[in-house]
Amino acid sequence: MPVLAQHRTIAVKPITVPTDGREFELQVKVTAPVQGADLPVIVFSHGNAWSMDGYEPLVDRWSAAGFVVVQPTHLDSRRFGIGFDDPRFGAIWRVRIADLHGVLDHFGHVMEQAGLAGRVDPSRVALVGHSWGAQTVGALLGARVVDGAGNPGEDFSREGIGAGVLIAATGTGDSLSPFAAEHLSFMRPDYSTMRAPALVIAAEKDQSKMSTRGPDWFLDAYHLSPAPKRLMAVPNGEHTLGGIAGEAVAETTDPDPARVALVADAVGAYLLDVLDGRGDAWSEFRVAAEAGRWASLERKD
Repeated sequence: MPVLAQHRTIAVKPITVPTDGREFELQVKVTAPVQGADLPVIVFSHGNAWSMDGYEPLVDRWSAAGFVVVQPTHLDSRRFGIGFDDPRFGAIWRVRIADLHGVLDHFGHVMEQAGLAGRVDPSRVALVGHSWGAQTVGALLGARVVDGAGNPGEDFSREGIGAGVLIAATGTGDSLSPFAAEHLSFMRPDYSTMRAPALVIAAEKDQSKMSTRGPDWFLDAYHLSPAPKRLMAVPNGEHTLGGIAGEAVAETTDPDPARVALVADAVGAYLLDVLDGRGDAWSEFRVAAEAGRWASLERKD
């Protein structure tokens, strides 16, 4: 599948984002086209244990297509050594959400430090996340975390977000595995309030150890949230969808560069449609994906 565009790119890191009360500095990496103005922006939230240095197969492809991509390193990154049994771990889901708000609150500072002042369009910002990052993004789109009594928690939604993309997003918490129920009790999203436009990407062979259900667990973000939403289900894909976190990384169980390109281009085409009104980008992607049987697509408006 062809790239949406073919720009030369440049990356700047680390950029420190001002925060209060965070144990470690919040740092981000910014990847952008070398040229261009009024550029749309993706803020990307990584999966558990990763950092701003991961997901280059996605980020490079998005930047080549004309997006500025901002990648924060969350506290669950391996570089900080805060594991499941660390007493600090239980609050990281909140810090992750605060990280995204912090990037958006200091958007101008981040762009200036990256040398992009005056080249981006702050009215066209999207949030994208993978795995735990997808749940983090969902919170800013309106999803809430359900407590042990079944009550939805705080509203962390963010005004001004044009769209979101949830890749391999956590399903509902009524079917958590014993390990997840003990260590990851925050994996109980309520998608009924996630009203912002979003694309949900799920892999048809993604069998999570965190759930007693099958791959359908990753469809909850689409089926249980209100419109407008789109869904892309990827045949034969597993949790890292061919290697979106990096080439030949240990977590990849289904290495396939074509599948990575599919995911990257789906996100790019969707965001061009929703943020720019470029319906032709999504239409062309949909026709190619369905003709090649690379994915099955649904939508609700």
